[in-house]
Amino acid sequence: MTKRDAVFPANRHALYDLHQYSPAIRSGDLLFVSGQVGSRDDGSPEPDFARQVKLAFANLRDVLQAAGCSFDDVVDVTSFHTDPEKQLETVMAVRAQEIGEAPWPTWTAIGVTWLAGFDFEIKVIARLPAKTN
Repeated sequence: MTKRDAVFPANRHALYDLHQYSPAIRSGDLLFVSGQVGSRDDGSPEPDFARQVKLAFANLRDVLQAAGCSFDDVVDVTSFHTDPEKQLETVMAVRAQEIGEAPWPTWTAIGVTWLAGFDFEIKVIARLPAKTN
């Protein structure tokens, strides 16, 4: 078995070590990104929900960039919401700013009861851009 090819952003936050996970793993031409949350630098949740969502997308963007990707390379999204009905409008507004116009990636939104103190989490699968020599 080959060793996991982990990707870490330049501004690594405390949660990766605290919860012992890699932000992303390269496998072939795919990038599997762990759930990103709206954490402050120390790993604590941002209390303002809109800001928490923006930080989660910013953390996701940082991980994608560390792998040489962008939101344009994302093919599948899964998001987790502690109160989807109340939160969806805010999430969709941030999503529109970050992901942009159609064609959009596939997206599955899941309502959950617990996210370790957070209210929103987003994970993706992206296709790694072809390397040019």
